[in-house]
Amino acid sequence: MDRKSIKEGTILWKPPNDRIKAANITQYMKWLKKDKGLDFTDYDKLWKWSVTQIEAFWESLWQFLQIKASKPYREVLSDRKMPGAEWFNGASLNYAEHVFHHMSPDCPALMFQSEIQSLMEISWDELYQNVSSIADSLRNMGVQKGDRIVSYQPNIPQTIIAFLACASIGAVWSSCSPDFGTRSVIDRFNQIGPKVLFAVDGYQYNGKAFDCRPAVAVLQQSLSTLENTVLVPYLKLDTPTKNLKKVRIWDELLKQRSELVFEQVPFSHPIWVVYSSGTTGLPKPLVHSHGGILLEFKKFLGLHMDIKPKDRFFWFSTTGWVMWNVLQGSLLMGATPLLYDGSPVFPDMDVIWDFAEKTKMTNLGTSAAYITTCMNRKMEPQNNYNLSKLKTVGSTGSPLSPEGFQWVYDRVKKDVLLGSSSGGTDPCTAFLGCCPLLPVRAGELQCRCLGVKAEAFDEDGNSLIEEVGELVITEPMPSMPLYLWNDPKKQLYIDSYFTMYPGKWRHGDWVKITSGGSCVILGRSDSTINRHGVRMGSSEIYNVVEEMTEVLESLVVGFNLPEGEYFMPLFVVIKGDIKLDDTLKVKIRKKIRRSLSPRHVPDEIYSVPEIPRTLNAKKLEVPVKKILSGIPPEKALNVDSMSNPKSINYFLKLGQQINRLKTI
Repeated sequence: MDRKSIKEGTILWKPPNDRIKAANITQYMKWLKKDKGLDFTDYDKLWKWSVTQIEAFWESLWQFLQIKASKPYREVLSDRKMPGAEWFNGASLNYAEHVFHHMSPDCPALMFQSEIQSLMEISWDELYQNVSSIADSLRNMGVQKGDRIVSYQPNIPQTIIAFLACASIGAVWSSCSPDFGTRSVIDRFNQIGPKVLFAVDGYQYNGKAFDCRPAVAVLQQSLSTLENTVLVPYLKLDTPTKNLKKVRIWDELLKQRSELVFEQVPFSHPIWVVYSSGTTGLPKPLVHSHGGILLEFKKFLGLHMDIKPKDRFFWFSTTGWVMWNVLQGSLLMGATPLLYDGSPVFPDMDVIWDFAEKTKMTNLGTSAAYITTCMNRKMEPQNNYNLSKLKTVGSTGSPLSPEGFQWVYDRVKKDVLLGSSSGGTDPCTAFLGCCPLLPVRAGELQCRCLGVKAEAFDEDGNSLIEEVGELVITEPMPSMPLYLWNDPKKQLYIDSYFTMYPGKWRHGDWVKITSGGSCVILGRSDSTINRHGVRMGSSEIYNVVEEMTEVLESLVVGFNLPEGEYFMPLFVVIKGDIKLDDTLKVKIRKKIRRSLSPRHVPDEIYSVPEIPRTLNAKKLEVPVKKILSGIPPEKALNVDSMSNPKSINYFLKLGQQINRLKTI
């Protein structure tokens, strides 16, 4: 099939019968029939039951997924309301305890590789002993249930060990990747008052070593509640504790020997604090529950990603992205998380595919941007690597184009489930995702996840099918945030998610739900182009423009000029030595006009050196739109949340020209 001719909705893969029969979700449906007398003949019927009889659905998962509680719950859900839904009141349990239910000598607990560490394995016994030692050491430091523990570490085994130790105590975890700037880390951690900091002496990325000791010293000075720092000598610098105070070395803590104790906590007890992207103001500190994350992860990873014991699960992620949380969550299914620390393009683009072969990877997760880059560089992993164990390819972070879908089947593996998913930090899971029972269609997410009453709403709150609308969740889920830290009246929480449609979660994405139940994400709703009353998602334009051989990346926004006229500029990063001249501009406009419509044609096209992105590689559409609309930069974005802060300078200058603003 010609990749350029691929159309959205084209079926690229159908699950074979043997895969359907072996799927965890098939076993769940058989169990429902046998134990509950519920006979669902297809996924759509199962989904409709899961979002209408939500109490029965979540209770069935508790039983089928074998959630263990030291105290039973009194009721599944006290009241169907958002925010404020209370799940499984009365139950006491522990997340970490469920991880170690899967201890086995037959497979490693963790596998790890980095730019400075060759592939290594950690056994389940070693993981158990290390978690026990760190937990005992934390208790000796005075850490108790509810205290906050923070991490400034990359994706290494010590980070997972520290998290599990924290969870076993009932302390509250929070993490930032060491590539975050110190101001960004302080803005996050200062909000929650941490008692202990885990940090590395340094790390390597893209072949370059970074000394973290100066940043750790700044964190120690800035976090007034900090009592202890645990340092991991990852780079093994000669003086790992230089200029640091009250430092304990990781290896010293491992000398502690005791049995691992699992503190029993309520279902709604906080497990961690994660943060919104924080493009304006301080990042929002989202608090998730012990039980909600446990139940949701086992549902999403078990039933949707079809993770089984002894699978080897990988997702390329830093510890500052919620996909790291999901990656370590595969331990709950008895799988082996595959940890990689470093650049996905160092020493070359083959490093991740080589890692997949060496680890006998069964599930490869990455971003849509990475898949697109591989496609644009004409890579052919299937011809160069043994990917015989690979069952699933996961994609998230941004919409994957139909051409990206096709590339996976043409160049990675024909018999693989391409699981594109969409959710976010806020629910710490996917709202829309994959299912091993359904076909994969180009450019579409296979389904709305079980228990997720996702709908597309118009401005008046009417549910839409086959039309673009706001992504809204209309029934509560156990993994929705309990609250935002330091928001006792939940006003910021309500303002962030529940003001547009009271009592309904508005996520901030444009979505189209098809009549067949599949979904298409069309970008952020607050950055959507609305020209002449016709709304369009930015991803539609990106798919067309970035298909061109001359264009590497693009960014489009739409806003009202001071005179009230709607202005829609397109910004492009041009490949190599090609120039954005009038001929190329005409070519871009013609392609947009032909592929989309005259309304999509930009008013102006600008060449820029790079597209502004968050630390998690998302395009900063909304801040750019605000800056060009005349909003002062300090109110439009948080530079510390950017991976490439200098890239915003071009847009600041352009915004001043457009709005005749004074230099700020």
